[in-house]
Amino acid sequence: MAKRFVQQQTRQLQNLPLRRLNSAPPSISAPPSISAKNLTDSAILKPVLAPSGPSLDDVATTTTITNTTIPPKILNFEDVEKLFSSVSTTRLMRSSLTLHMAAYEPMVDIGMWVMNSRLMDVPIMKKFIMGSVEHTFYDHFCAGPNLEEVGRTILKLKNAGLRGMLDYGLEHATDNESCEQNFKDFIETIESTKSLPSDSVSFAVVKITAICPPRLLRRVSDQLRWEHKDSSFNLPWKRKSLPIFSECSPLYHTQKKPQPLTMQEEKDLQQAHERLQKICEKCIETNVPLLVDAEDTTLQPAIDYMTYSAAITYYKDDNPIVFGTIQAYLKDAKERLIQTTNAAKKMGVPMGFKLVRGAYMSSEGRLAASYGVKSPIHDSIAQTHACYNGCASIMLEQIANGSAAVVLATHNIESGRYAAAKATELGIGKENQKLHFAQLYGMAQVLSFALRNAGFQVSKYLPFGHVDLIMPYLLRRAEENRGLLSTSSLDRELMRKELARRFTSQVV
Repeated sequence: MAKRFVQQQTRQLQNLPLRRLNSAPPSISAPPSISAKNLTDSAILKPVLAPSGPSLDDVATTTTITNTTIPPKILNFEDVEKLFSSVSTTRLMRSSLTLHMAAYEPMVDIGMWVMNSRLMDVPIMKKFIMGSVEHTFYDHFCAGPNLEEVGRTILKLKNAGLRGMLDYGLEHATDNESCEQNFKDFIETIESTKSLPSDSVSFAVVKITAICPPRLLRRVSDQLRWEHKDSSFNLPWKRKSLPIFSECSPLYHTQKKPQPLTMQEEKDLQQAHERLQKICEKCIETNVPLLVDAEDTTLQPAIDYMTYSAAITYYKDDNPIVFGTIQAYLKDAKERLIQTTNAAKKMGVPMGFKLVRGAYMSSEGRLAASYGVKSPIHDSIAQTHACYNGCASIMLEQIANGSAAVVLATHNIESGRYAAAKATELGIGKENQKLHFAQLYGMAQVLSFALRNAGFQVSKYLPFGHVDLIMPYLLRRAEENRGLLSTSSLDRELMRKELARRFTSQVV
């Protein structure tokens, strides 16, 4: 009876539609040249989709840029047994079910409605809702409620040949008191890595908005934008940093000359700098680099300013300690990347970047429209893909020359193939610690495993914290990345294929 049931389930799994995978990836290459004058290679691509709809990071659109042919099969997505060799059947089944549930795009709307509804005011309903979330989506996408559980998750990742990035799920701070508490939590998180195997944690993650109130970051961003417009505008509080803007950077947020920072604001900014400095010092002590997350363009200039100020102060030999974030969906991303890395090179400072596509597509478009200006985001997904691959090429060439480091954070299969091929072409050793790939925990597992099997350094972004604390953070991320989960079709297909293989092997 049990055998017949397994045979029935196996036949059902085998009959599910599976997309045929090409045995060799398509041709993708770096832009023809990398210079400040040649920043518009993405413009040669015909726009295929307006900036709306699925998250840019997970849309597996093939972006073709002529010149170099990718060597075949650097990443193998066909051998599902090898891909999922480190995943138990129980875990694989749970992951497959959760991803299928999450692929229902209105799930975000339902989740937002439930979490903001009066149902959460009824104790028994709140307990039921949070319990359901905790044992499904939370378990799949989060590393645990506390550092002890996170440690166990990291050890599991290490056994699977992956590493962890510690991301304490803090929301924006509101005042100095909350900033101070968040700072202590970040320090405790970094300190916890001392009890883990030395190579199991690749990065700690910090949000500047958690140690400096967003309202102050907006004020500082306004000041920096106006200084870029008018070099005579004096900023007495400004520290040494790196270039923040390019000639095509969006400056429309600051329509008129801002009032100088008050004495209290300068004092608060100084405290924020000190918090970041102490976090950097703890990272040096524990030998764990720091990733600084990006925000929207209303806040990002101040975040870049603080990040670069810390980056030129804290590094070890030729290894960066502080990694800024470049969002490739912004039209000025490549130009800023070139300017910043060139300036750092002149100063003799090793620079590190996390490269992402970006998450604030809808809000950026609405804000630009309210000012009557064009969106700062590329006009098509194809242009964003081209920009991402172009920025990746820039950083990989600098790594080959020994002057930079990069975390390529992407769920996009083609970008993963391109970067792996480019790194191989440039002779970058797969054990090179200056090149990391990263994906969110519970997402893009196929890409993570394929990169791992090819020998590259791969990490999973590990948001953690008690379910009550982290749910607002996860819902905000889901809202910002609307469509990301619904486009995880390759993971779902290959999981089904591997489950079918395992069931078949049990009954044969």
